[in-house]
Amino acid sequence: MPKDSTLASPRQFLTHYQPLLDALHVQAQGARWGLSRESFAEGLRRSAEKRFAGAPADPGVMEAYLKSLHLDDLALACACGEGIEAAWEFFVAHFREDLRRAAAAMLRSAGRSGDAHAEELADSLHAELYGVRSGAAGRRKSLFEYFHGRSKLSTWLRAVLAQKLVDLLRISGRTVSLDEQADSESPAEISDRASRVQTAPDPHREKYIARFQQAFSASLAALAARERMILACYYVDQMTLAEIGRLVREHESTVSRQLERLRRELRERVTEFLRRGLSANDGGLAEAPLDDAQIELAFEYALEDWPFDLAQTLSKTEAAAEPPDE
Repeated sequence: MPKDSTLASPRQFLTHYQPLLDALHVQAQGARWGLSRESFAEGLRRSAEKRFAGAPADPGVMEAYLKSLHLDDLALACACGEGIEAAWEFFVAHFREDLRRAAAAMLRSAGRSGDAHAEELADSLHAELYGVRSGAAGRRKSLFEYFHGRSKLSTWLRAVLAQKLVDLLRISGRTVSLDEQADSESPAEISDRASRVQTAPDPHREKYIARFQQAFSASLAALAARERMILACYYVDQMTLAEIGRLVREHESTVSRQLERLRRELRERVTEFLRRGLSANDGGLAEAPLDDAQIELAFEYALEDWPFDLAQTLSKTEAAAEPPDE
């Protein structure tokens, strides 16, 4: 599949989507950190390139994807990756203790405990997040470049931390100091490990995808027939906002607002469905509720390569629904 030139070139991406990128920069409060519009746009471009794998994307689909990201977290990650001091001060103040608590829980599960070990594991991650100099130009290479905003930053950080512990225990045989191991890694090894964090197999992945599909199908069924039709026109038939507007006799700006509202409502309903869990009385096996971190993972897997047939689900939903009122 040909590589999308607007994604391959930062300049072309910035030019092609300039009004949208400007609006997202404001929404993400990038100026709060002194993060330039260009630097934030590059973070968005990397995220889109990862999502669409260089394939051409419809402008409407691209806009919907970029708006779905955790923009404030992405702006913070971009600013930290740039080495902006104010962003780093905020990051340390708001995430350091959370990482230490997560490290302590992981170490207990691995048969090791102690506050000193937890602090050592969590703090050893900071150097990699800050970045190391690499290449002739001395450009900083930060792990933050691998955060794409599809999950919360806190969720991603715990995933990176967990993978770091797995790697260290496997390589060191539980004997090498965490700081020594981190210091011995080259920039290339750090980057390679960060890439593996994005694709490391999760033994619960299929369960999360199945639960998400069930929750999403139920949430779709709860929508009005007209709302499902608009979703089908946009996401299945790839119709433009103007084309949908002519079909439903509304202005395209109204259709855009309706799509934004539907995306928000679907996320809220799916979240509530997953948080509630299922009892045996719901017509199947009992399913335990998911916590916030598990729900974020379910959404992240769905955004990646979830094998979900939206067209088929909408068709089944329409067949089971009552005919809409005239």
